[in-house]
Amino acid sequence: MSETPDSAVRTYIEQHRAAFLGDLAEWLRIPSVSAQPEHAEDVRRSAEWLSAKLQETGFPVTEIWETPGAPAVFAEWPSEDPGAPTVLVYGHHDVQPAAREDGWATEPFEPVVRDGRMYGRGAADDKGQVFFHTLGVRAHLAATGRTAPAVTLKLLIEGEEESGSPHFRALAEQHADRLAADAVIVSDTGMWDEDTPTVCTGMRGLAECEIQLFGPAQDIHSGSFGGAVPNPAIEIARLVAALHHEDGRVAIPGFYDGVTDLTATERALFAELPFDEATWLRTAKSGAASGEAGYSTLERVWARPTAEVNGIGGGYQGAGSKTIIPSSALVKISFRLVDGQDPDRVQEAVTAWVASRVPAGVRHTIAFQPATRPCLTPLDHPALQAVARAMGRAFGRKVLFTREGGSGPAADLRDVLGAPVLFLGISVPSDGWHAPDEKVELDLLLKGVETTAYLWGELAAALS
Repeated sequence: MSETPDSAVRTYIEQHRAAFLGDLAEWLRIPSVSAQPEHAEDVRRSAEWLSAKLQETGFPVTEIWETPGAPAVFAEWPSEDPGAPTVLVYGHHDVQPAAREDGWATEPFEPVVRDGRMYGRGAADDKGQVFFHTLGVRAHLAATGRTAPAVTLKLLIEGEEESGSPHFRALAEQHADRLAADAVIVSDTGMWDEDTPTVCTGMRGLAECEIQLFGPAQDIHSGSFGGAVPNPAIEIARLVAALHHEDGRVAIPGFYDGVTDLTATERALFAELPFDEATWLRTAKSGAASGEAGYSTLERVWARPTAEVNGIGGGYQGAGSKTIIPSSALVKISFRLVDGQDPDRVQEAVTAWVASRVPAGVRHTIAFQPATRPCLTPLDHPALQAVARAMGRAFGRKVLFTREGGSGPAADLRDVLGAPVLFLGISVPSDGWHAPDEKVELDLLLKGVETTAYLWGELAAALS
């Protein structure tokens, strides 16, 4: 009996499994830690390694793009089909710092395979999930008899994601014409768990600020002046206490302007996930769940905006007592944003709210960090459905949908390129991103390979 296209894909992957894993291990041995200056040459070496491997894979165009920081890798493989859509894959080749003394069972940059898992820094975040595209596109060609992908395939693999992507937006804007695409695939995410294949539909944005209040020109005696002049520490506490209503909603006027509400369908899909709140609370090291009334825990984490106090201080912090009115106090606040919120408007609302609450005799400053925009792809978008179909073929089961509570550079690509962003990842929570003994499940990694082997044909049909 002749093979079906799907069985041909699986046969090809199995035949090339050992070489694929050997190449990945070689890449993981390069300690491409973008946050540590002593590894700058390793980050460059990682980019050069990937560029050469993509050329070996068959990409006719591979380039290293310089930034003021670490280099990125660009590759392109044009389709031979007239009118074929263009798809851009995003990932990153830099990794988090790691050392054996952090608690690793083995050397973090000497990958080892144990019990069906490959351990090593970057195995899941994000080298493993970038690298599965190389075998995936070759399996796609082998199973279909093509000499070029069903879509024009581009890759942009960043070198500074683990350092906050400080130059990524400028890089995307500089090369917007080269990066132009009909859809973006982000392979820097994960699934719900080993038994539940899921596709992420969006990530929250982020705005952060530090607010400082200044009262007396120096610390002064609380017996001589207490109760008669403003106390910055008291005022910072009042500011924090006013940040939320009793129902958990953020109390800043205008904060919710433009928020895209959850649909009944999305809420029902979230409810299908095998979520156990007691287990989740143990992971959170918390004794109880809380947050905005009227929403489940997953809805709060994935689809609702938040305001969190990250740090607060002022006045004497040492042993014993010091009876003073402190001259200053501060609070650090982060705002997670959802689709429809504009970070610039949120910053304006926060700035106006703080100014309205600072009393006479207290001076204040407020400083914001660069913001990250939220990103969401509608459930009925044809490209999203193509990703779900490809993953369903690989896993042989129903694919569910999630969102991510964190933030990343995906929205920059959406904004610069005007293309929908889709998330395709096979990592699971136990993979230990940023932690000792980071690993990737090899069976899931190969399911990622298989998914991408199907994906280009699915997207070609969906976007043509």
